[in-house]
Parts: sequence; structure tokens; C-alpha cells
Amino acid sequence: MHANKGYIACMEDVMPTLQVRDLPEDIYTQIKYLAEKEHRSLAQETIVLLQEGITKRLQNKERRRKLLEEISNLDIDGNKYPDPVELIREDRER
Repeated sequence: MHANKGYIACMEDVMPTLQVRDLPEDIYTQIKYLAEKEHRSLAQETIVLLQEGITKRLQNKERRRKLLEEISNLDIDGNKYPDPVELIREDRER
């Protein structure tokens, strides 16, 4: 019974594993190059690249959300301005 508790506790400390199938050769080569340049293993470099990509994407989404919120708070009356479609048509007819 005690051995089973030890096994469960040990399993909680295990990091998840990700397997990527059909990884394009050029991506593998680039990761390998970066890993060597940064003195990291392939796994370490892959984790760094994933974290950087995730962080950047989340920051971009948050920045877009804030920008859209700021735009909606400007209280601009769209009826005061000409229709962009009409402006484009007028420009094309010149």
C-alpha cells in the first residue's frame, strides 16, 4: 500500500511529453541550428521557442482587444463621414 502511494506521488512530478509527427525537415533543421547556437538540447530549444511563440500570440491578442476597446470608447459618429465604398469607387473611376 505504501509503495502505491509512492508511485502516485512520483507520477505527479512527471512533466508532460509532447510528440510531434510529420515535422517538416526544414523546421527540424532550424530548431537544431538554434539549439546548437544557444548550447541547448533540441527539447530545451523547442520549449523556449514554444513559450516565446505563445507569449507573443497572447500579447498580440491582448493588444488588439485593448485597441478595439479604445476605438469603441471614442464615440465617433460614422454618419458624419463619407462611405468608404463610395470613395473607392470614385477613386477607381478617375
